[in-house]
Amino acid sequence: MPLATAAFGEIMLRLAPPGFERFLQTPQFVATFGGGEANVAVALAVFGQPSCFVTALPDKHPIADALIGELRRFGVDTSRIIRGKGRLGIYYLEAGANQRSSKVVYDRDGSAIARAKSGDFDWNRVFDGAAWYHITGITPAISATAADLALESVARAHALGLTVSCDLNYRKNLWKWGKTAAEVMPELVRSVDVAIANEEDVQMALGIQAEVDVESGSLDRGQYEKLAAKVLDQFGNLKAIAITLRESRSASHNGWSACLHNRKEFLLSRHYEITHIVDRVGGGDSFAAGLIYGMRVLGSDQDALEFAVAASCLKHSVPGDFNRITLDEVNALLKGGGSGRVQR
Repeated sequence: MPLATAAFGEIMLRLAPPGFERFLQTPQFVATFGGGEANVAVALAVFGQPSCFVTALPDKHPIADALIGELRRFGVDTSRIIRGKGRLGIYYLEAGANQRSSKVVYDRDGSAIARAKSGDFDWNRVFDGAAWYHITGITPAISATAADLALESVARAHALGLTVSCDLNYRKNLWKWGKTAAEVMPELVRSVDVAIANEEDVQMALGIQAEVDVESGSLDRGQYEKLAAKVLDQFGNLKAIAITLRESRSASHNGWSACLHNRKEFLLSRHYEITHIVDRVGGGDSFAAGLIYGMRVLGSDQDALEFAVAASCLKHSVPGDFNRITLDEVNALLKGGGSGRVQR
C-alpha cells in the first residue's frame, strides 16, 4: 500500500439551485459537499490512491456526520478530523451559462475550522503514514488562526520530509481578517515543493506581476514561461510550478490547458476546448489531484501534466465539487477518446 496524501482545509455544505436556475427561482436547493482540499482527497481516492482529509467540524452535528459519511464512501480516511465548537460552513452556488457568470455566496464565518487554533491538531499524527501533503491558499484566508495552522502544518510536513503541494487559490472575498494574501502566502510557499496556480493567484498571493491578458480569448504561452521562471527565481525551495491556462470564452465554453516548469524544462499540455460546461467548480482541484497522482505514479512530469489536464477537463462534465472520473476514463481521453459516443 503506497503512503497516503494528506489534505487540510475547510469542507462546506454546498447548496445550489437545480440545473442552471437562479437562486430560489424555484424554492429548492441541491445539497452536496465541497471544499478545495477535500475535493483533492476525494479525487485521489477515486484514482485508487490512499488519501486522508483533515479539518475541524462541529461536534454533535448531524450534517457534519453525514459529511464524514460521504467522504468515507469515496474511501477517504477521516480519522484525523477533529470535532469541536463552531458551525459548518455553507456556500451557495448559482451555475452560470453562456454569457451569464456563475455566482458564489459564502456563509462560513465562525466555522469550526475558522475557530480552530494552534495545538488543536497533532501534526505528527496527521502525517503518520503520509508521503505527500496538500493545502491551498483558501485555508489561510479563512481566519488568523487558520492561517497560523496552515503555516504550522506546512513547516511540520516539510520538516518530516513530506512532499508539500499548495494550490495558491486566491479568494478575494475571504481575505477579510486583517492581513492580505501577499502578506501571508510567501511565507507559506517557502515550505512548499510544488506550487499550483493561475495568473491571478501568482499576482495576488505572491505579488509577482504577470504580463498576460486573460480577457483576450487567447493566451501567450511565452509569457507564462516567464511568469513561472519568476516564481521559481523568487522561491528557491520550489521544485516545480504548474500554471493552469483557462481561456474563458463564456461560462459554458472554456479553452483548457496547463504548463509546468520543473527548473529543467518548461512543459505545455495538450489543449482542450470544453463546450457545454456542466460544472466548473472543482475543476482546479481535479487538476491538483491529477498532478499529485501523476507525479507520484507516472513516469515523467509531462505525463503527470497531461493526466492532470485531462482529469480536470472531464470534471467539467460532472455536477458537484467532487470529481467522479475514473482512471480508465482519464486514460481513454489521453488516448484520443473524447467524442462522447455512448460506450456499450
